[in-house]
Amino acid sequence: MTPEQCKMARAALGLGVREVAEKADVSPNTITRLERGESMQRRTVDTIRNALEAEGVEFIAEGQASKDGGAGVRLKAKE
Repeated sequence: MTPEQCKMARAALGLGVREVAEKADVSPNTITRLERGESMQRRTVDTIRNALEAEGVEFIAEGQASKDGGAGVRLKAKE
């Protein structure tokens, strides 16, 4: 998950930094640092990503959706 993907995921879900921090059980400063592109432990990024995925976001790797497409996010289909 890139810093931009984290921001896009929050926007898609309508969540603030504090709300994501609470769901991921990390501090709001951790979310802010991630979104600024600061160095983070892999497990911390994974924890945040898992929390966002549990809320209904799907992460798209660069080139996954199309040959030239960049990394992104989308909302999961309603079941």
